[in-house]
Amino acid sequence: MLINNISVVIMAKNAQETITECLDSLVRFEEVILYLNDSVDDTEKIAKNYKNVKIIHGEFIGFGPTKNKAATYSSNDWILSLDSDEILNDKLVDEILQQDLNNHNNLFVLHRDNYFLGHKTVSRDYIVRVYNREKNIFDSSLVHEKVQVHEFNKKIVLKNSFKHLNIIDINQTLYKTIKYTDLAAQDKKMCYFSVVIAKSFFAFFHTYVLRFYFLNGWVGFTIAITSANRRFYKYLKRFLNCKNSA
Repeated sequence: MLINNISVVIMAKNAQETITECLDSLVRFEEVILYLNDSVDDTEKIAKNYKNVKIIHGEFIGFGPTKNKAATYSSNDWILSLDSDEILNDKLVDEILQQDLNNHNNLFVLHRDNYFLGHKTVSRDYIVRVYNREKNIFDSSLVHEKVQVHEFNKKIVLKNSFKHLNIIDINQTLYKTIKYTDLAAQDKKMCYFSVVIAKSFFAFFHTYVLRFYFLNGWVGFTIAITSANRRFYKYLKRFLNCKNSA
């Protein structure tokens, strides 16, 4: 039996390496909205092989706003929001089906297992991914978006996790650094270079030590360096915005 009361909504661009595994994990859902923005690889061609996938073409206007726009194309008010490199499993799908969807104030928190070049990391992300669009939407953040949580909401944490193929090619770390730091620095200024240095050093310390990534060996060290680089360029770009506006 197909799941017909929850629509899966995915935003994607050039996701041919992961979209097959992602969509294979969603065959039990009657409706999957795949919102493609400027995708030029075989993502759309692959997605057309799935009868439950509805392909929408639209522009990217920042992660939060784009995910909200993509959700408007769904037939259901209950939304399961996924990225194109995230894969569910049957146990999690079964658990989602057991939840109370009559209370539209409920928010369902999923546990995400992150993978870096095929290695599972120690990070444990708990994020709201199932929500009712009549009650909740994503915030307006251009990057690091989250579903807004209100006082009337009840968050329910599910037991089973899903898989996140965060990095499958080391060059993705460079691409994501450019994209995410551009978005994070857009229209923002920071005028003290000492902050640039402090933020990047703390990002490494926070990731490698406080989040226990040292337990992942070379993988953990690489992720910590990547985190520091992203923080460095995020605040460097804000610093340059300040200099250029002087």
